Amino acid sequence: MNKDNSLRPFFRPTGIALIGASQHPEKLSFGILQNLLHPEYGFPGPVYPVNPRASEILGKTCYPDISQVPDPVELAIIIVPAPYVAATMEACGRRGVKAVIVITGGFREAGPDGKTLEDRLVAIAKQYDMRLMGPNGIGVIDTNTPLNTTFVKGMPLPGKIAFLSQSGALCGGVIDWSKQRGIGFSVFLSVGNEADVTESDLLPYLQDDPGSTVITLYIEEIHNPRRFLQVAEEVAAQKPVLALKSGRTASGQRATASHTGALASNDAAYQALFRQTGIVQVDTLDELFDSALLLTAHQTLAGRNIAIITNAGGPGALAADALERHGLHLAVSAPETIAALQPHLPAAAALTAPIDMLGGAFPEHYGLAVKAVLQDHSTDGILVIHVPQAVVDAREVSREIIDAVQAVPADKPVVACFLGGDAVTEAAQRTLAAGIPTFTFPSAAAAALGTLYRWHNRPPVDNVPPESVAEADRQCAAAIVQQALAEKRTALSAAESEAILHAYGIPTPGSALAKRADEAVARAKAFGYPVVLKLQSPDILHKSDVGGVKVGVADDQAVREAFAGIIANARATKPRARIDGVLVQEMVSGGQEVIVGGTRDPHFGPLLMFGVGGVLVELLGQVTFRLAPLSSAEAGRMIDDTAAAKLLAGLRGAPPADRDALRQTIVRVGQLLADIPQIAELDLNPLLVLPASRGVRAVDPRIILNGS
Repeated sequence: MNKDNSLRPFFRPTGIALIGASQHPEKLSFGILQNLLHPEYGFPGPVYPVNPRASEILGKTCYPDISQVPDPVELAIIIVPAPYVAATMEACGRRGVKAVIVITGGFREAGPDGKTLEDRLVAIAKQYDMRLMGPNGIGVIDTNTPLNTTFVKGMPLPGKIAFLSQSGALCGGVIDWSKQRGIGFSVFLSVGNEADVTESDLLPYLQDDPGSTVITLYIEEIHNPRRFLQVAEEVAAQKPVLALKSGRTASGQRATASHTGALASNDAAYQALFRQTGIVQVDTLDELFDSALLLTAHQTLAGRNIAIITNAGGPGALAADALERHGLHLAVSAPETIAALQPHLPAAAALTAPIDMLGGAFPEHYGLAVKAVLQDHSTDGILVIHVPQAVVDAREVSREIIDAVQAVPADKPVVACFLGGDAVTEAAQRTLAAGIPTFTFPSAAAAALGTLYRWHNRPPVDNVPPESVAEADRQCAAAIVQQALAEKRTALSAAESEAILHAYGIPTPGSALAKRADEAVARAKAFGYPVVLKLQSPDILHKSDVGGVKVGVADDQAVREAFAGIIANARATKPRARIDGVLVQEMVSGGQEVIVGGTRDPHFGPLLMFGVGGVLVELLGQVTFRLAPLSSAEAGRMIDDTAAAKLLAGLRGAPPADRDALRQTIVRVGQLLADIPQIAELDLNPLLVLPASRGVRAVDPRIILNGS
């Protein structure tokens, strides 16, 4: 992916104008100018303050307006009241400025009038072929240029982590915290309202940035998920991308008529998006940056087995628990490792899992243990924990760990945990400076190792475009939907749902509607016993809940009894419900029950679900989501994401199920959702996956339309 050259002026401009510069130290613009002119990390090129009421600020000549600023000037930072921003941008466009950062707030986030103002800024930017970052952001920090367009106090330490944040307020706290932790950054970005430049624009730039090894994202909302999907999957294939999404539990509750609708949420949609792009999602800020720190030092963790070397049993036990929580395992030392260590460690030391050298461990014991475990083929990584002791210098422990790592070439991550405060601060700093990721608590180290494992072992993202179902009869399906909407119906009948599935090549069992018991008997004889009987009512969607389903009906008399019982149950439960009759259906047996469903998210569009099916689907929650449409390969990865994969492979002697037919069905449902936007919710539950080469059957399809 080629870097978008229109973004270069945000990071490496030839000159900068600060419009709205103030002489007053309490003003934010004064802080921006201080950062731009700082003697240690100030911008090396020309900086021009612009203010008609000042002749000089911080020793720099002040210009009355942008038109009088001399060359070169490519970037303008605007911090004037919101009503004046548009005119200021017009002046920048006439002056030939290439990029604008609008710090000012009071736009879309302030309501409809602010949205109108913001739209005007975008129109001006397009008119003059300028790029706009913001408004309502704090701009760019690039530690390599160096450049700091923000009013945040201080500059991050130089490093290899790029951070893109949709919250400007978060940045100041992160910078201060990261300096204390010794974590360095290449680029810091606060994109604000993303009126023009978005995360989808910036990701390719960061992918090509040689100073950035890892990209980290703080996301509140992705404005164009479909474009992000296309861009991010290419970026994440080349460079680690970690994301922290806020607001994961704030999705509103809405009435749903399907299992898919009940299980779908905004968080599920974002998880699907990150999963399809290869981005690794984390849960906390600590985990975001701790994991990025580890990824700048190591990009591989081939297996799950992590050895713990410690001088304290409690922290070792906590670390082991934390490793398990993050999908890793405590490594057990190989016999040769035990044999190599036993003569040199304290007699009472535990040498298997974890390696607990006890409180009397000296610095050289750490060096011996790390060297031995680095050569142990049963371990994939090492977590070294040191708890301060009165007779042991933590700095010497650090030196031994560093020397051991440098002495034994091994493609294994080694992380250190110096558990304490002042007594271990210098040792931790030395270890980190030597390129060994260092943490205060074992849980943080375990979380970072877990993220590294997920990154290194993430499922492939193959950039295969969604597959079009060539033989699908879209016109037929659309006509059925339009007819139902014309009749002001949102719940399709079983016959209508089956017809739509058939139009997309999704098989269902043979079925026929019976309005009387005699008709039901005739239908059953035609299909052959046993059969299934199901209530048909547009007012009762969950038939099982009201006793509206009878399975394994074996003869004529049983059909009559089941027919009468279903009707009676329905009338007793919902007396006013419209009853169209009873569906007599060919009984399909011998398959595995799964669910394939879909819903339409107002922001993401069609969202596809797959998982373990049956009546307990919502209770079990064994489902995964993807944005639709999707490729056959991605459909296969959906299957592998859930416990259904084991069921389909043949559990406890059962024959393997027809996985190929299931994969194609998932693709076809995704195409159906994409083709017919009026479908609000769809459930194939259960979808029976028959033994290999025998296909699938959608035995109880349910389609709900969007009536608005």
